[in-house]
Amino acid sequence: MGLLDVILGRSKPVRPDLDQLFALPSAALTLQAGAGYTPTGLGSVCFAGVEGGGFARIRQDVRELLDADTGQDSRPVEFSQDSYGYTWLLARRAPDDTAALVNDLHAVNTLLQEGGFGPQLLCSLLSFRDAEQRPLALVYLYKRGSFYPFAPLPGTAEKRDNQRELQVRAVLGDDLRIEPDLARWFPVWGAPGL
Repeated sequence: MGLLDVILGRSKPVRPDLDQLFALPSAALTLQAGAGYTPTGLGSVCFAGVEGGGFARIRQDVRELLDADTGQDSRPVEFSQDSYGYTWLLARRAPDDTAALVNDLHAVNTLLQEGGFGPQLLCSLLSFRDAEQRPLALVYLYKRGSFYPFAPLPGTAEKRDNQRELQVRAVLGDDLRIEPDLARWFPVWGAPGL
């Protein structure tokens, strides 16, 4: 960071650390014991859509990698596009196999990053439910290198439960690098798997 950056108030962005994702299985255990949330076996990766042959090849590589250990009847990975034009990849695993799901999410992020599409990566999320079937996601912000909880209110039009999010932050403070700027806790309405 140079003198001009300091004068203009620019800060050096946090370098993404994809290995932070590997803290999620431990955090899932803490979340289950401390707040009663269990993993659903669903996880997503969101990225800005890119056209072109290189990106199409990486997308095919991702599908082949994640579909390699499934039977003919099931497809653990689905691609979709949201109303904002972002592409979502939904991966599925058994709810009690959070480690395998995290490995899948890490592999997708790594393939995109190594393929030169790191700047298009937005976030990854892991989905949970409590005993009342209320949804919760732990969201990893790729460009910030941090996590935050997202708790939409079920049955309502785009409202979130801020109190639950703050409670989850308190429970997971020692397990994950939690995003300190609450303004960066972006809602991920309609995220696949949530």
